[in-house]
Amino acid sequence: MNYQFQFQDVFAAWPLLLKGTWITIHLSLTATALGLVVAIVCAWGKTSGPAAARWVINAYIELIRNTPFLVQLFFFFFALPAFGLRWSAHSAALVAMVVNLGAYATEIIRAGIESIPRGQVEAALALNLKRHQVFRHVILKPALKAIYPALTSQFILLMLSSAVVSAISADDLTSVAANLQSQTFRSFEIYIVVAAIYLALALAFSGLFRLVYRLALDYPDRR
Repeated sequence: MNYQFQFQDVFAAWPLLLKGTWITIHLSLTATALGLVVAIVCAWGKTSGPAAARWVINAYIELIRNTPFLVQLFFFFFALPAFGLRWSAHSAALVAMVVNLGAYATEIIRAGIESIPRGQVEAALALNLKRHQVFRHVILKPALKAIYPALTSQFILLMLSSAVVSAISADDLTSVAANLQSQTFRSFEIYIVVAAIYLALALAFSGLFRLVYRLALDYPDRR
């Protein structure tokens, strides 16, 4: 094997890699926050909403979960402009990620909500708590604690899947790597460094989610 490893071109481009990493982090965290809101609303609608709302939410979940994320991304970036909705690659990527995460996280949160004993909800209503208070304090928080590992795994998977947004020229880490590869032709060196960055991001996200759990959800379960 006569291949000569040359990482100097990769390390010389660290400002571009740093920018791409930041865009990946920003996209992932923003999509996680907005996708979680979408999922909570949809999970509430699926478990407690009217029949029409449940039908719409089920259709949304089935559509998103049974189509590739890349196709969804192309739909938002290439198809919707045909109807006059034009936006940047970054905005299209963010919306696609939020919509995708919302569908998957809805089912996770729904499972958590349905795991709460009915008697606990009835006791809260007997104490004259309003339904939104019951949902927030009696149902949602214990449900999030129960499903937290599955939910955070979905968040990390979303971050790793964000590499696909380079297909529409969003300036994420993978897009930066592709541009560097076309300039330097050092494919092995570039992608081994990028893989290491994604690994570091996944571990950092895992650490962040463990911290959030300790601060917000690590309380005794007295049920």
